[in-house]
Amino acid sequence: MLISIGADHAGFETKEMLKNFLLNKKHTVFDIGAFTHQSGDDYPDFAKAVALDIVKGKASKGIIVCGTGIGSSIAANKIKGIRASVCSSIYDVRMGRKHNDLNVLCLGSRALTDKRFIKRLVLTFLSTAFTEEERHRRRLEKISEIEKNERP
Repeated sequence: MLISIGADHAGFETKEMLKNFLLNKKHTVFDIGAFTHQSGDDYPDFAKAVALDIVKGKASKGIIVCGTGIGSSIAANKIKGIRASVCSSIYDVRMGRKHNDLNVLCLGSRALTDKRFIKRLVLTFLSTAFTEEERHRRRLEKISEIEKNERP
């Protein structure tokens, strides 16, 4: 699978761990940064880069790590076609994929500290399929309409 991954300073170590984990699982990983731990990094820059990789077709899924995952989720969702969410449980990830066709997983490195659990969240994200049920497709179409038609 083609995966774009990024993180700010707070998520840097978790991103590096996940990148190596995914490469060992034979995924293609596009690391968009941060490439070093720098306290001045800003999560919107990395969230935007991961989101653009997806909408441009370079990656099929994205993972963004920041302190809470919240800011990255907000920033990524500003890009048309992105469905990003902070997930902190297997249930969250599974339902996000099955019902919402989540294409960006946002993780909070300060909230999630168990590396084995973080890996389980990521594997669930990558292995769970969208159900394709009519009710879920209908709801996603309504979200797409909001993206197309909403003007400030």
